[in-house]
Amino acid sequence: MKTLAAPISGMAQGLVGSEILKIAAEIRARVAQGEKVVNLTVGDYRPDLFPIPGALREAILEAFAANQTNYPPSDGMPELRQAVARFYVERLGLEYSPASVVIASGVRPALYCTYRTFLDPGDALLFPVPSWNNNHYAWLCAAKPLPVTAGADVRFLPTAEMLRRHIGEARVLTLNSPLNPAGTCYSEAELEKIVALILDENSRREDEGRAPLILLYDMVYWLLTFGATKHVTPVQIDPRMRAYTIFNDGISKGFASTGLRVGWAVGPEQFMKPFSDLLGHIGAWAPRPEQVATAKFLAETAAIDSFLTDLKGGVVRRLDALHRGFEAMRREGYAVRSIPPAGAIYLSAQIDLVGRRFGGRTLATNEDIRKFLLAEAGMAVVPFQAFGLKEDTGWFRLSVGALPEQDVERLFPALRKALDRVER
Repeated sequence: MKTLAAPISGMAQGLVGSEILKIAAEIRARVAQGEKVVNLTVGDYRPDLFPIPGALREAILEAFAANQTNYPPSDGMPELRQAVARFYVERLGLEYSPASVVIASGVRPALYCTYRTFLDPGDALLFPVPSWNNNHYAWLCAAKPLPVTAGADVRFLPTAEMLRRHIGEARVLTLNSPLNPAGTCYSEAELEKIVALILDENSRREDEGRAPLILLYDMVYWLLTFGATKHVTPVQIDPRMRAYTIFNDGISKGFASTGLRVGWAVGPEQFMKPFSDLLGHIGAWAPRPEQVATAKFLAETAAIDSFLTDLKGGVVRRLDALHRGFEAMRREGYAVRSIPPAGAIYLSAQIDLVGRRFGGRTLATNEDIRKFLLAEAGMAVVPFQAFGLKEDTGWFRLSVGALPEQDVERLFPALRKALDRVER
């Protein structure tokens, strides 16, 4: 009997589906069955807790009423590209022309198009671990993955010294600040060192006639920084980085507008034309009404400031309450800890039960701990393995975008009760 060739491509066969979406689907099913779950899994917002800006909602309805429902230009509505450029000048002091801005249906297509624009099969992609989906994008692009694992000692953000040993091989380096999953941010001092590393590397490459190292700077959470944390960008640190930096950004996280699907990439004009051509073939365009509305909203400074005050206040209250709860448990002797939140909607927390026993079996992996927490404490979290980490160290991402504040109050008594039943 003949053996038939596989009917799908090797890429599709080897592609691993989103670990986060798999966990989220499990939690939705449990909730639908009536289970009480403190859901800290999905990097999204519950609209009843965090609605989109009122001014943005009204502008979308106006755009629909005006029949703005046909195809947008493949690189984005001109007024939105202008609005993004103006927004960067006003908020970040970064001057880019509208020709440097390409609009996409969220940040995911912008990330994918950035990688496909600069990576040929076999080229090396240098990225931090933990981080969101970079291991999967490397597979999609047939790139050589160069993961650099960073631990809690550096707040899960690889330092310049950690990146240095791989920088000469990489074609693209991607950084994310504030970081998904850890909720931590690069300091200006550390980013200065990384910028110097990139500029030195590209100076050598220019002398050797080699293609430069491109930095993908994913800053979709940049409007969500807290306390004394200040968001900084490579181009602010040294304008020479403009020639090598692609920003990926959008309204999804900073404006609680994940379902509206408006994202963008910003970079040197000569790079954005092939980027735009690629996006045009994919057809991953943001809907026209949302583009028109976002262009109008980005000009409403007072409405933006008011919304961000409310959004950040709600996010910070939840993150701080979680952090205080873990720190209180740590002081009581429980094997838990968390890193003070600095940005995004995430808290990184360690629940260090690897090797401990419960119910006659050993909790050997983060997945074992995740299932234990869900079953015994009604606590749904995402292990750092969903962000490329190989080691089982008990670290988890906790997202507060769908977290009612009262759920924090019932979380820690349930967690204490569950941990008290684990054998020491």
